[in-house]
Amino acid sequence: MAQIDKPSLHFNTKTYTGNGGTQAITGVGFQPDMIWCKARGYNDDHTITDAVRGNTKVVYPNNGNAEATSSSRITAFGTDGFTLGSSGDVNSNNSTYAAWNWKAGTGQGSSNTDGSINTTYTSVNTTARFSISKYTGTGSNATFGHGLGVIPDMVIVKNLSGTDSWMVYHRGVNSNIDAEDYILQFNTNITGTNNNTVWNDTAPTSSVVSIGTDGGVNSNGSNYMAYCFASKPGYSRFGRYIGNGDTNGSYVYTGFKPAFVLIKDASSVASWGMFDNKRDPDNIVEHTLFTNSNTSEDNSTDRMDILSNGFKHKSSDNFSNKLNANFIYMAFAEEPLVGSNNIPATAR
Repeated sequence: MAQIDKPSLHFNTKTYTGNGGTQAITGVGFQPDMIWCKARGYNDDHTITDAVRGNTKVVYPNNGNAEATSSSRITAFGTDGFTLGSSGDVNSNNSTYAAWNWKAGTGQGSSNTDGSINTTYTSVNTTARFSISKYTGTGSNATFGHGLGVIPDMVIVKNLSGTDSWMVYHRGVNSNIDAEDYILQFNTNITGTNNNTVWNDTAPTSSVVSIGTDGGVNSNGSNYMAYCFASKPGYSRFGRYIGNGDTNGSYVYTGFKPAFVLIKDASSVASWGMFDNKRDPDNIVEHTLFTNSNTSEDNSTDRMDILSNGFKHKSSDNFSNKLNANFIYMAFAEEPLVGSNNIPATAR
């Protein structure tokens, strides 16, 4: 299983300052297919734009709102970044932003016919194990193809036509046991909840994701987006850890130096926390944004150290390191622990 030696060709965080007009953001390192933006210094919605739906379509991870059309957010995907319009949630004058960028199939893709539902489009990066799919619900138990060629570790689905919450499958949600029986929601802080109508109590396979009859994933005639991820050596990892409630906190091995970490206590009511190596280029990592909230960035607590092979918590708080809590995480790499050139990563 070959690892990825240069993760920044598939994922990269870009920080920038808005100008209130239009501007091209470059330096991403590739043409992004999914762009997730958030204002750092003031309360405003998260936004996700992707190449499958097109640059004028936006959804909001922190709320259940239906898809919106906008010509003033992401106005174009570029070969090394993206172009912004004047909308305040992505480009307010003198405000600072974080943009997390993923590469799928470099474009809209084509229909995937592996499931009982043919996707409208699936754009897939089999090297980095990430795909974006759009499909139309049937209202009956069904499957759709994700194109990864391996079993997804995390699946995120949003009803574009309605105000249903974002539905999240993560393999670690219930201590790695029957994860398909449980849901989390990106836009809420709910604990992992047993629900047999979302994933139809059926684990994803190397070709399809199973969905039930819940309106969040499969209302008849509604349009949906699905973002599917699987772990890749040297690049990404989707796992779990148990909090120890101590400032000498839990250590989490990823096998690479993380560039981005998302965490959630799946066993309690708790927010999703987002961290990256651009907002905090040096240890200790403290700048935190929350997927389920439009609030500005919090830097009141020392959260973690990013290491050459994982991350280690520095706080005893319930949000990131609650004693005996089951936390799930999503991590992407800055560089692998040891590249194919045998040069090891170093801690920061």
